[in-house]
Amino acid sequence: MTSRRGLTLALVTLATLGVLSATPAPAPPPKVATPAAPEVVAEVNRLVEAARQRFEARDTAGVLTYVSEQYRSGGLTKGDVRQQLLAMFGLYQEMRARVSVDAVQVVDGATWLYTTGEVSGRLPFMGWMPVLAWQGEPEVVRREGTQLRLFGFQD
Repeated sequence: MTSRRGLTLALVTLATLGVLSATPAPAPPPKVATPAAPEVVAEVNRLVEAARQRFEARDTAGVLTYVSEQYRSGGLTKGDVRQQLLAMFGLYQEMRARVSVDAVQVVDGATWLYTTGEVSGRLPFMGWMPVLAWQGEPEVVRREGTQLRLFGFQD
């Protein structure tokens, strides 16, 4: 299954930050995108990895610390992401996430990141199976206090 919510889960995991919705990803913004500064790219990579680790640890609260309280994307809110994480953690005995950051860009002052990844889960008596996969999916992050958090497209 492919969806832009992959980051949000996979981050979120970073799930979920991302792969949680069947809603197609919006087209990248038509404004001029510039590569993010190297320190921002490094921070985004650390964010993605930390959220991925929390996801694999099945730490719902830990994953959600990387999602803004104002998160809204594809009709999903942070509460919806929480419910989807709880459902997945309830279904699968273990989960694995592989996420790579393809690009980090600044568009009109907003930080966009593009990720590729896959999530797999282990079911009792069935073993490991693919759950989610995505390629080049966009997500918006913003700084809240000292930390970047997933903010969504605010649709």
